[in-house]
Amino acid sequence: MKILIIFSPGKYPNNMNYALVLLRVAVGLLMLTHGVGKLSAIFADGPIQFPDPIGIGAAASLTLAVFAEFFCSILLIFGLGTRLAAVTLLINMLVAAIIVHANDGFGKQELPLLYASIYFVIVVVGAGKISIDNWIYKKIKRRLN
Repeated sequence: MKILIIFSPGKYPNNMNYALVLLRVAVGLLMLTHGVGKLSAIFADGPIQFPDPIGIGAAASLTLAVFAEFFCSILLIFGLGTRLAAVTLLINMLVAAIIVHANDGFGKQELPLLYASIYFVIVVVGAGKISIDNWIYKKIKRRLN
């Protein structure tokens, strides 16, 4: 039954479902641009120049950021594992705002906090009915009945 919660699209009117798909696609595409830049840094020649905010090494930190900003953004766009992808992105943005940009002032923290707010809303409300999550939810629910 817990799997149903992860894929639950929520019960919203059509206008809300359209708003959710627009929100998912917009924030997913915008964050994807950050992920593409970091993905190219993985394949660049020379040592990795990336912050190590949680003490696991620059390469591991970059890999986690790429996973969140590139791969989870793609999942968010398609509405696949939306809540899990949004939690990953939320954590990534909180690390950026609270740890990476801790001494940079609010101007540098503002954007990651804005993204974090959006991801929090997506975690709470889900993907909506225009998503792969909705299709998975229906399949699982039919098998359980």
